[in-house]
Amino acid sequence: MTITVNMSSEMKFKNHSLPEGNNISKSRVKLTDLVTRLNEEKKKERNSNIALSVAAVSAVTVFGIILAI
Repeated sequence: MTITVNMSSEMKFKNHSLPEGNNISKSRVKLTDLVTRLNEEKKKERNSNIALSVAAVSAVTVFGIILAI
């Protein structure tokens, strides 16, 4: 009986697929493409954090107004 344990990073790597329309060679990854993807992810995360912060401040403000009434 053999027990196989997969690490989460292994599963992510096995399930990873290249985006369509992108001409990245399967044998090599271009550093500029990786940096571009990293910057795009940072922008998305920053926008998400800003939206979450605005929602939290709005909720606190509304709660404060309701308490003041």
